[in-house]
Amino acid sequence: MDSELIPEGVQRCSLGKFILWISACGLVLAIGVYAMILCWLKGLNQTNMNDAYGFALWIWADLAIIALGGGAFFTGFLRYIIGIKELKNIINYAVLIGFICYSSALLILAIDIGQPLRGWFIFWHANVHSMLTEVAFCLSCYFAVLTIEYIPLVLENRKIDKIPFFHNLGHNMHEVMAVFAATGAFLSFFHQGSLGGVAGVLFGRPFGFREGVLIWPWTFFLFTWSAAACGPCFTILITKITEVATGKKLVKDNVIELLAKIAGWMLLTYIIAKLIDTWYWAAHTAPAMGFTFSQFYTSDPGSWYGYWILFLEVVLGGIVPALILVTRFGRTNKLALWIAITLACVGVCTNRWVMVLQVLAIPVMTFDGWFTYFPSWQEIATTILPVAYGAILISLSYRYLPVFPQERELNPLPGQEAETVEEQIEEEQEEPVGKLSPAAETA
Repeated sequence: MDSELIPEGVQRCSLGKFILWISACGLVLAIGVYAMILCWLKGLNQTNMNDAYGFALWIWADLAIIALGGGAFFTGFLRYIIGIKELKNIINYAVLIGFICYSSALLILAIDIGQPLRGWFIFWHANVHSMLTEVAFCLSCYFAVLTIEYIPLVLENRKIDKIPFFHNLGHNMHEVMAVFAATGAFLSFFHQGSLGGVAGVLFGRPFGFREGVLIWPWTFFLFTWSAAACGPCFTILITKITEVATGKKLVKDNVIELLAKIAGWMLLTYIIAKLIDTWYWAAHTAPAMGFTFSQFYTSDPGSWYGYWILFLEVVLGGIVPALILVTRFGRTNKLALWIAITLACVGVCTNRWVMVLQVLAIPVMTFDGWFTYFPSWQEIATTILPVAYGAILISLSYRYLPVFPQERELNPLPGQEAETVEEQIEEEQEEPVGKLSPAAETA
């Protein structure tokens, strides 16, 4: 029965090994669910958050996940709006990763609000003057868009595709996918930006405060820019990890190199803008509010907020990966590519860390000291929960859905000839613009 669900012409591990792997991930998931239930039943006193740290590990994880999931909206924009056909071979996986990231972000928010049964208040009693209201609306709507983009892939399962209704539904959804990609790009631009705007308008927290363009602080644009730059790097990173785990080549090098090149130039332009922003803030904004640059960093040994964190974010997590990815050698060298995409993901996560926790840790009164914080085990468990959930969904999707259109060609079964170059070119010329994978062509 299991073999009938696996895509035709590909090989998967035995069902026993698969169940063992899912069980291991399920155990981690169960611990996270237990911690989540504790938070819901006993309240946020299960956390180590306090008056100083109202936003802590969860919100950092939420912002980091959303940034890393930016590969879905940006890759979809490049594939369907710009029309880069090569990206059709990785767009399925980008959508899957985005679906996991955004559903995880919503789950974290459901835990963070403490009373999830009142979550609908966000929509029914919306505070129209709050950037977080815009985030809630756009985040929910974009998750709906990602669900719609993920459904056609599910409908391409061998058993489901045999049902005429689902076969035709999936094919027709492929044809209009550009509309959803454009909608997703629009929604992502605003919720990514508004997440940055929240820190940028905190006048009482000068580390995050920024002057603005029209009605938006600069952090609005920097957050969107960094997500578009580092989201594709995360997509490439997870693709490479999947290839290592499966022992197969799943996406051709030219596709990876193209996406890496685009991400590299996006990252380079972003880091230039980030350097300008940091310099202007340190030289003008902070002094105008009565602060010096050194007051925002501590030299205490073992501190989470020393100068090293600025170096990690801007240099190691920004300049270094950008310079690697914009060079042909950096993109084609396997080790250099691994280093670049990993550092880019670390860099954007560090940026979200400082914009959430360092903003709150810095004393703003003369009699205050640096605030310290370490998350409780419940916070850590619920933050790891999305990782286990993501591993399970990726495993199920890889096993039963045609996620990688090039897998059969790159990994022909014994006795099965790979497609010739001429057949591949002919197939690409006949392929509709909105199509994600070849399975929808079978009738």
